[in-house]
Amino acid sequence: MQDNLRSRTSVPSKQEFANRFRLLARISYWIHLFLGAVSGIILLLTIFSRSFSETNSAVIGLSLFFSLCSIVCVGFRVYWALRYSRLAKRLQNPNPSLHPKRQEIVRVLRIGLIVSLAGLLLAFLASEISTVATLAKAVAKPQSVAVYEREKVVRTLDLLLIFANVNILGAHFFGSVSSFVMFDWITKE
Repeated sequence: MQDNLRSRTSVPSKQEFANRFRLLARISYWIHLFLGAVSGIILLLTIFSRSFSETNSAVIGLSLFFSLCSIVCVGFRVYWALRYSRLAKRLQNPNPSLHPKRQEIVRVLRIGLIVSLAGLLLAFLASEISTVATLAKAVAKPQSVAVYEREKVVRTLDLLLIFANVNILGAHFFGSVSSFVMFDWITKE
């Protein structure tokens, strides 16, 4: 048990770090790509299906803006996961002169972490705004009135917007955790 604990807290070898870094880069790429694509499609459906004559369209518009900014961050993280893969591949090269410097890897991980945290904040704001707007619409009028005033009904698109924001939150959360874990692992002394 003691040896197992020491092996987890020791400084990783370059090869061990490169293998885990490459695996994490692949997982990160696919998670970001999948969640970003699903969220992007839902947001496009929401944008093109929405009638902006509603009373809270400015609030929903703000939520859509934050969501789109957060999707841009997810797109950047997809690209950045490919960058992680290239760095890991360079680390696995038998020629040590081609290996990236530790500072370069730390810088790349730090940028990935900052983008994920910014995207997490944007997605959180978007989900809070859309949830509050949907809740306000649901509470504002009794359900029997909604039969006669269709614009007062909580629509499926309102709920899809919340679902897209939750997916974006998940992508950025995973990106933050993966960058932080690798950052923590490479900066051990």
